[in-house]
Amino acid sequence: MIIDPAMLSSTFPHGRFIHYWAKASLFANPIAKAILVDAGNIPVNRRSKDNQSMFKGTFDALAGDEVVALFPEGTSYTEPRIMQVKDGASWAALEYTKWATSEEGKRKNAQPLRLIPAGLVYTNKSKYRSSAIMEYGNPIPLDTLAAEFNSGDPDLAKRAVKKLTKTIEATMIRLTVNANDWDSLYAGRMARQLLWEDERTLNLDEFVAVSQILIDLFNYPNNLKSYKGLKEALLKYYALLKASKLTNDAICTLPLPRALDPSRPTPLPSRLSTLGFLLLSTLGCVGPLPFFALPLLINAPVYIMSRYGANLADDEEESQAQNKVVFGLLLTTVVYGAVFWALWAFFWMTPLGGVLAASAVWLLFNYYLRTIDDFYTRAKRLFAAWRVLVGVWGPRDWDLSPADLKQYTIPEIPKANPWVERPITPTPPADAAANNTAAPASTSTESTVEKAKKRVKKPASRSLVRHVLRARIEASRALESFLQELEVASPRVRVSAHLGREEGLLEEGYVSGLSSETGDYLDVSSAVGSKSASTPGTPVTPGTPVPEKRAYLEGREIIKFLRDRGAKIAHQAGTGDWVAALSSDEGEGETPGARSSGTGEADEVHWVKPSAQ
Repeated sequence: MIIDPAMLSSTFPHGRFIHYWAKASLFANPIAKAILVDAGNIPVNRRSKDNQSMFKGTFDALAGDEVVALFPEGTSYTEPRIMQVKDGASWAALEYTKWATSEEGKRKNAQPLRLIPAGLVYTNKSKYRSSAIMEYGNPIPLDTLAAEFNSGDPDLAKRAVKKLTKTIEATMIRLTVNANDWDSLYAGRMARQLLWEDERTLNLDEFVAVSQILIDLFNYPNNLKSYKGLKEALLKYYALLKASKLTNDAICTLPLPRALDPSRPTPLPSRLSTLGFLLLSTLGCVGPLPFFALPLLINAPVYIMSRYGANLADDEEESQAQNKVVFGLLLTTVVYGAVFWALWAFFWMTPLGGVLAASAVWLLFNYYLRTIDDFYTRAKRLFAAWRVLVGVWGPRDWDLSPADLKQYTIPEIPKANPWVERPITPTPPADAAANNTAAPASTSTESTVEKAKKRVKKPASRSLVRHVLRARIEASRALESFLQELEVASPRVRVSAHLGREEGLLEEGYVSGLSSETGDYLDVSSAVGSKSASTPGTPVTPGTPVPEKRAYLEGREIIKFLRDRGAKIAHQAGTGDWVAALSSDEGEGETPGARSSGTGEADEVHWVKPSAQ
């Protein structure tokens, strides 16, 4: 994955040069070696059985007080949480502390090691010009672990490595967003989009904490009455948005009522007035188009090829983002290079013409960067408005029947990465499962993958529009009711350990993907069948009780936390932000020609007039 190193190098404090590991075999070719060395890559011979020899290049860089960046997960992958943290970074760090005290280290005046964790979170990795959050944690203390590692006892040294790996994992979890499964991730993401219609209003400094709090509401189920069905409603809306190629923020920009009680009958405006309103909105969107026509024309090949590159990796978000960047950079270089040469030729290839051509290309590119976001927002609103208009006004037989719709109400799950070691999730004993109300969500990744089979063909968006609007109403109602009950009842809600108040070692948990040390997501591959994080040296097998730290927040605290950060949470029942109203006042039953392989839906989605604010 080339995006993560690029983000790290471009955001690292003080602009310091960063070295990265690369396979030693890549340095065999002299030309490749020159390029890799110039880029700061360090050769690592993974076949070497001597760690001091394997990490020699790393030690030389660190001894000179330079920066070496490692990705301890070992590979890039698309998963809802941190799946694995390998021991390579821990071995390198502790081996350096040993080497620094050797004669060679003293001769080279080896500098003390500072191990600094970093978390990188993307708001939408596969979306062009989306945001990224890079956060650096506090240095991890190494003195105690280094003393254990350098004690001369091999078992104690291995234990020190495992401890450091667990510390790195726990810190990475604090700096990133993690979910027990894809359903919890998607539900939390959809809840955030409903509470922050324009995500630009959510401060990026708060993005990780807000996202994690909302995901934790689904990571750890509760007994509130309004919780039942909430997750399913959010997932249905999320899946239908994806299938219809609509977005919640685009729907929210449509000129529809913002304080409409869905329980009241809503008058249906005349089609002429609605169409006139949309035409005015369309003119507002396309009005600035002439000012963006030239940049759009020049950058069209870049967008087309970037989309083509993303489609080559349709199943993995990581690869989609990487392909977009690679294809986009290559085409940008070619396109703007061609524009420069064309302008220079226009100026007769003179030195002054070269300066003028370069200046024109620079101005054109910066003008594009300054205007693309506003134009993209307008275009997205325009497409959403007409897509919804066609879907709502189209004949009823365009709609999918409930039976045909069902496959599009379940979010698609990315394919599992074969290089990732997956935690084993054992089934606790029946009596413990019955009493453990704070256990993680029971929906496993495997069952979700089985439900979300790959679609053979995407449906036309017009056949899903009514269903999307209904799903948004259902999801908004369910979320609003849940948050209101959460505020009024204010139960204790379990959250990630670093976000709530820890309450010590509570009732026994089970080895099931949760870290006994952090209360979060455990790399079970290093604990199951080996050693427990909470009881070093004790073998742990699936289903074995282990003490588990847990953290909680009161319901009112969660609501205040979200509201203080701009979440649109109603203060009383009966208010909300609705996109459309379901009304059967017109007496329309199911159209005889509608496609149906099951029971039909009699309700119809109608556009409504904007209400005064």
